Amino acid sequence: MHAGLRITAFAAALAATFGTAYGVGQGIDPVVKDPAPARHESHGEASPEAEGAGGRGAQETAAAGGLQISEGGYTLDLRTPSVTAGKRSDLSFVIRDSGGRAVTAFQREHDKELHLIVASHDLATYRHLHPARAADGTWSTPVDLPRAGGYRVFADFTPAKQDAGNLVLGTDLAASGSYDPQKLPAPNTTAKIHGYEVRLDGGLHPGKESELKLKVSRDGRPVTNLQPYLGAYGHLVALRSGDLAYLHVHPGGEPGDGRTRPGPQISFAATAPSSGTYRLYLDFKHEGQVHTAAFTVRAGAGATTAEAPAHDDGTEGHGH
Repeated sequence: MHAGLRITAFAAALAATFGTAYGVGQGIDPVVKDPAPARHESHGEASPEAEGAGGRGAQETAAAGGLQISEGGYTLDLRTPSVTAGKRSDLSFVIRDSGGRAVTAFQREHDKELHLIVASHDLATYRHLHPARAADGTWSTPVDLPRAGGYRVFADFTPAKQDAGNLVLGTDLAASGSYDPQKLPAPNTTAKIHGYEVRLDGGLHPGKESELKLKVSRDGRPVTNLQPYLGAYGHLVALRSGDLAYLHVHPGGEPGDGRTRPGPQISFAATAPSSGTYRLYLDFKHEGQVHTAAFTVRAGAGATTAEAPAHDDGTEGHGH
C-alpha cells in the first residue's frame, strides 16, 4: 500500500480512538496552516500526507524529509502510537527493511546511530531524543510530553548499507489529555533560554542554500567556551509549519577542524523546500548542560524581519 494511504488510515484510526480524549468536540490535533499554503511535492510526486496536513499548492524547490513513513526500502514502525500527556512513558519503535526485518546495523551520524525528534503539530513542544537500541533492533526511550494533542515523530538515521544514504522517516503520535493548542510564535531573531540569549542572523530562502548564524551570550557577554554536542558546537533542526516537513541542516564546521571556534557564533547551511513559516530549534551545550533556543522564521513570500519580544520559553529540547 502507498505510504500516504497507510498514514491516512492510521490517522483515521487514531482519531476514532483518541479524539474524545483531547476534549469534547476535539479530534486529532489540527495542523497549523500558513496564511498562504503551498502544495508539497516530494521526489516528483505529490505527497498525500502533505496535501492532507498542509494543503501545499506550489511545487517544492528542495527536498524535505519526514513526510512519509517509508522511503528507500525502509519503514518506521512505531510500537507506541499513543501516550498520556504529562506522564512519563516509554516510546519504542523499529526500523524495518523492505523484507520487514528489523534493521540492526547503522552508521554513526553526529555521534549517534539514530536521532529521534518529537514535535507537536503546533510546534510548541519539541524533544530531541537519543533512544537505545536492543540487539533485536527495537529502539526505546522515555518521553514526557506536557500537552495533549497530535505529535510527529521523526527518525533521522543512515543504514549501514552503503547505497541507502541518510533518511528521515516520520509518523504520528497521539497524546491523550486536556487539549489546549498553542498559537505559533511570531517571527523572532532573538531567543532567551535559561539565562542565555541567542541571536539569529540570516534567513531561509526557497530552493537556495543560505547561511544561518547564531550567536550565544550570557549576562551580556559572548559565550566562547561552548562544548561539543553531537559532533558540533550546536545542532539545528528546522520544521515547516503546517505539514512539519523536516529540513536537512548542515553545521559549518566541527570541533577540532582547526578553524571552528567554540562560540560565540555557530553557523549552519540550510535550504527551505518552499516558502512558508518554519520553526528552528538550536541545541547547544555549555557547562555540562544542553539548552534549546527556538525561532520562528518565514521564507519566500511574506517573509519579514519584524521581531517578537524575546522571552525565556523554557524549551526542553535536549534528549537522552
